[in-house]
Amino acid sequence: MKNYFLFVAIFISLSFSAQNQDQWLKMNRFEIAVLSDSLKENSGLDFYKKRLFTFNDSGNSSEIFEIDKTSGKIKNVYRTDLKNTDWESITSDSTQIYIGDFGNNAGMRKDLMIYKIPLDSLEKGSALQNAQEIPFYYPEQKDFTSKNLNNDFDGEAMIFLNGKIHIFTKEWRSKSTTHYIVDPNISENQSAENAETFHTGYVVTDAAYFDKKLYLIGYTKKTEVFLSVFAETNPGVFFDQKPRRYYLGSAFSIGQIEGIAVDDQGVYISGEEFMSPFRKSKQRLYFIPSKKLK
Repeated sequence: MKNYFLFVAIFISLSFSAQNQDQWLKMNRFEIAVLSDSLKENSGLDFYKKRLFTFNDSGNSSEIFEIDKTSGKIKNVYRTDLKNTDWESITSDSTQIYIGDFGNNAGMRKDLMIYKIPLDSLEKGSALQNAQEIPFYYPEQKDFTSKNLNNDFDGEAMIFLNGKIHIFTKEWRSKSTTHYIVDPNISENQSAENAETFHTGYVVTDAAYFDKKLYLIGYTKKTEVFLSVFAETNPGVFFDQKPRRYYLGSAFSIGQIEGIAVDDQGVYISGEEFMSPFRKSKQRLYFIPSKKLK
């Protein structure tokens, strides 16, 4: 009986939240596929030359998967042999793929890293030999004691823009995100540049950039999933105006959303398997046509 009332309370909370958003996009309408069990903990999604890539986060291999955007099926698997402490985000420029190994739920890490991998070396199986390391730190962080799910220096989202890597933090305490900039051409441990901050009301789990718009996705501790779309008001500046915000549902039904990628057709969203006392939600791939976000 207690579980029943808890479920009702959560449902009412989610319904109330949905009613106060600009739009409620019911994700079951946009499902492409249940992803392979090899991608139960997929985290991050990115288009590189119209090819869609993802990977799994901490506790898994350091393989990169190319998946079919229309079926979700795995097309290719690339072995890197790189260290996967907590891979969380993927982005790219015209010749390189970047992997963000900067997951930091406890706020204790001092080894935040981005891997810069030439695509040709990835396809030849020589990523380990040719990858470059881009270490960085947050200059504002002074305390590295464990504050699991209660710190502001976690990170799961990044994009490549104007020759730089742009990181968007996952702030458990502030329910905000801070936009940091890192130079991909510096191999020494560098201080990330603090550019701007925005109160999202949820923790950000991935980012994408397309056509002068920044897309941030994430969830609350109540399992509510949100998508925010920001206009780029100046080169690399996104938080001067309020975004359009969409409620996508609960992780109970759509999974733990961890990836987003955008092309001229629309928005692709991926979620890892989500376990709860009520039900298990499988890992899935979704597609929202551009016209649905207008």
